[in-house]
Amino acid sequence: MRMQTKVKERLLRRKHRLDIIKTSIVTFAAIVFAAIFLLPTVLTITNSFMSAAEINANYGSIFATTKEGGKVFVSKTVNLKFIPDMVSFSQYFTVLFKSPEYLFKFWNSVIYVGPIVAVQLLIATLASYGFARYSSRVKNAIFFAYIIMMLMPYQVTLVPNFLVSKAIGIYGTRWAIWLPGMFSPFAVYLLTKFMRRIPTEVMEAASIDGANEWYIFSRVCMPLCKGGIASIAILVFFDYWNMVEQPLILLPDSDMHPLSVFLSKINAGEISLAFAVAVIYLVPPLLIFLYGEDYLVEGISYQGGIKG
Repeated sequence: MRMQTKVKERLLRRKHRLDIIKTSIVTFAAIVFAAIFLLPTVLTITNSFMSAAEINANYGSIFATTKEGGKVFVSKTVNLKFIPDMVSFSQYFTVLFKSPEYLFKFWNSVIYVGPIVAVQLLIATLASYGFARYSSRVKNAIFFAYIIMMLMPYQVTLVPNFLVSKAIGIYGTRWAIWLPGMFSPFAVYLLTKFMRRIPTEVMEAASIDGANEWYIFSRVCMPLCKGGIASIAILVFFDYWNMVEQPLILLPDSDMHPLSVFLSKINAGEISLAFAVAVIYLVPPLLIFLYGEDYLVEGISYQGGIKG
């Protein structure tokens, strides 16, 4: 018996050591990948506090162009620096106080994304309730059409959107961006799948108690879908905050372009401002993610039942 006990203890200790080794390897790999993914963000933030001369000295060869507008071959090694020689706020001062064009583009992004997120969620909540509450062949056919439209990349629908916006007279206006975004099928599809996980017994019990459809929708379904709605709002915000193709095709006036398009057009003379503008552009998504992280995780993992 003692021999068996000792053997078991040895096996347990060996298993414990193996578990520690596996955990250490996985943790180390996670740290390495996290550092790799965070590297560009950290580099952008730290370089935004460098002076214009230091940034040009470190990265000027990358953005150098010939007189004809072509790129110059980078013959020397680019110096990636994470710590500035001297902390400078001149880039932020220029962006916030001397160059209103940057803030104007920033508010263009807010003006585009805000209505799209609000209206898309409004349509999604109402449509998803109908898809989840009732069943019919027509409803299934419409939902299948939603899936087909959602599977299409936006680049495929750019030409039809361009032609339609030209035909109805909204080309070159904010409505050319708002309308396709407001009626995007993504939120409807995702919220319908989420709402279908709500037990039908909950809605049937409310109907037996005399609740009408609006009461069931607003007092039963919406509280249970709070996490899903929040997560969808975050995902939709990220998607349209970073849009580039839509404004380039549908808005010929560059003054109406959002900051996401403007960032890609910063020329060699404004390299020093690019980092500061990128950091300012990063602030709203970062704040929204930090504030709504719990809702995002809940919306992805929560299965739509009633929590005990």
